[in-house]
Order: sequence, then C-alpha cells, then structure tokens
Amino acid sequence: MDAVTYPAANIAEFIQKEMVPLRIQFNAQPFATDFNVQWTPTLITLDMDGKEHHRTVGFLSAEELIPSLLLGIAKCHFDKERFDEAISSLDKVLKDYPKSDSAPEAIYLRGVSKYKSTHDPKPLKGAYEQLQANYPSSEWTRRAYPYRLL
Repeated sequence: MDAVTYPAANIAEFIQKEMVPLRIQFNAQPFATDFNVQWTPTLITLDMDGKEHHRTVGFLSAEELIPSLLLGIAKCHFDKERFDEAISSLDKVLKDYPKSDSAPEAIYLRGVSKYKSTHDPKPLKGAYEQLQANYPSSEWTRRAYPYRLL
C-alpha cells in the first residue's frame, strides 16, 4: 500500500484530518501479539482507549481505503452508543463511496444505528430493502434478511 494507496493526496489528507495514524512493523512486540496481527498489511481502527472496533487485512486500493476507515470511525461511535455520529460517518460512506465494498455494511449499520437511537424498527426494514435492491448477494443482505418481516 506504500507504493499505491498511501501516496494518494486524498488518502494522506483524510488520515491526517480524521485519525491519529500509528505504523508499526507486523512483528513488533507486544503489539503484534496484543492485536493478533498475523499478516501485512493489517489496519486496525482503535478508539482513544486502545479498544479495537474495525480491522482490515490485506491490500486496499485508494478507492476502498477511505470508506473502510470511515466505517471504522462509525463503528467506534456505534460501540460507544453515539449513534448520531455513527450515522454521520455512515452517510459519508454511502454518499461519497456508494460502490465501495464498505457500502453494504454501512447500510446495515446505519439501519441498526437508527433503530437503536429511535427504537423504531422501520430503519431496519428500510436497510434490508436497500440492501436487497442494491447488493442482493451481499452477506449484509443475508444478515438483514429477518428485518423484511418488520
């Protein structure tokens, strides 16, 4: 990713603005053991307390890296029950990167975030319908399948 992804200006700008990057060797101890790093590259999104919320293993193109990082940011907010902030990050994925590999999971998590913040089940069914229409073979469509009954 050093030669292809990281040199892209938009990637560097996004990381500098939105994250605190830390780069360590895949075999650096104790981090490799603590975070179960088995392959390179491994990108882990942590919160300020060092808790993991999202992980990718293997190469990501410049077109896939930002949506994956946004998904990680959204998961940090989601796990801390900051649903409005999670929804905001997920909306960015869906608006700016609708064809990314992160989009189906973003739709799913957005529906769950809206449900958890309102206790209204309609966003769950809406997430399933959107997934079925746009990503019918996605694992996230299968995971949302029960929501069709709501």
